[in-house]
Amino acid sequence: MHDLAPLTALGGTKPRADAHGGVTLTENPCLALASVAARRGHEPACRTHMDDLLEGPAPGPGTFRLHDPEEAFWMGPDQWMVAAPYASHEDLADRLKARFSATASITEQSDAWVCFDLHGEGLEAVMELCCNIDIAAMKPGDATRTAIHHLGSFVLRRDPASHLRILGPRASAQSLHHALLTAMQAAL
Repeated sequence: MHDLAPLTALGGTKPRADAHGGVTLTENPCLALASVAARRGHEPACRTHMDDLLEGPAPGPGTFRLHDPEEAFWMGPDQWMVAAPYASHEDLADRLKARFSATASITEQSDAWVCFDLHGEGLEAVMELCCNIDIAAMKPGDATRTAIHHLGSFVLRRDPASHLRILGPRASAQSLHHALLTAMQAAL
């Protein structure tokens, strides 16, 4: 019998949190993630299912939609990433497969991505050192794909002044964390 213990993307038994200059960088392992991609010829039906899931319009280019408990952001034409609390939605991909049926291809993504939440005043200065997006122009509900430290990442603006969510490849969690922490130390 195996005696396995869950580890976060950064290798700890608890999420790592780092603070510097009024900004806190927190590893967030509590998200279940699944991608939704409309199947050819089923795009309208898939979008209807996404609208129903979020109880409003599916996010379009450059946006995400908060909904309790699910939220989603646009990844490409007729493609979204759906997130929900892992504690209550460990089976998120299976739930989405049942809801979307043959209209979409659903892929479990929870272990493919690392999530970091950046909180505090001075986020813009930190992000300006990390990537080439106009972070000051982003409003709550905006989402964009960018490269941070040569890693394809998503940046979601959750609050106008004090909360960003960053998703990057889990296999490069240490590198992404190092880049964000170094930018915090340099900017603040």
